[in-house]
Amino acid sequence: MNWVTRAVQVVWGLYAWLCFALACLFALAVTLVVPGLDRRRRWVTFAVKAMFTMAGVSVDIRGLDNLPAGSCVVVANHASYVDGFLLRAYLPARFGMVIKGEMRNIPVVHFLLRRSGSKFVERQEATGSSRDARQIVKAALGGESLAVFPEGTFHLQPGIHRFRAGAFVAATKGGMPVVPVAISGTRDMLPAQRLMPRNTELTMDILPAIAPGDDAFAKSRMLAEAARQRILAALDEPDLLHESQ
Repeated sequence: MNWVTRAVQVVWGLYAWLCFALACLFALAVTLVVPGLDRRRRWVTFAVKAMFTMAGVSVDIRGLDNLPAGSCVVVANHASYVDGFLLRAYLPARFGMVIKGEMRNIPVVHFLLRRSGSKFVERQEATGSSRDARQIVKAALGGESLAVFPEGTFHLQPGIHRFRAGAFVAATKGGMPVVPVAISGTRDMLPAQRLMPRNTELTMDILPAIAPGDDAFAKSRMLAEAARQRILAALDEPDLLHESQ
């Protein structure tokens, strides 16, 4: 890579961070002053989508017609911090994001996410994890649509890990369709252990829903694996669960 290309990448990366900062400031202002969760979600969705537009990021969204009109659970692979912003920007605003519990430790971020309807799941403490899981199930039973990264976190190594069962327990108890979503490009844009993003085309494939009448709904683990296999089939990434066995 010559110095001109590297300089262009650095300039774009700094500009992308500026777009991110502006979107966050706007979203924070919205969550402070706008009444009503539905209104706040719509404005936050607008802000995050504007971030991608301002930065000139090409985003290809395929399969929006696969989203049920009613409540459902979206489950997506996780490769980068960009993933959550991508779902928030391009899923309908009615979706509540399920976020790792560590975000509670960052006051401003926690406030913004909570006020925009996000749910938090504790991954380390057993008591907190059980409590949070019950809240997610309660939200599903109440008919709320949820967006979850069932791998729990992301890694530098490409591939799909085991899916945790929580989102699928919520789906089975709530009788809600599960919609697998395959995200690609975000690992190249901003992988783990790198601070400067690169302008990369992003793709979000919304795959056909797994309906409650499907045989996979017999057990949450079966449902999790069925969703994972559909995402694997849509991506050019290895199956890390079976490679490690």
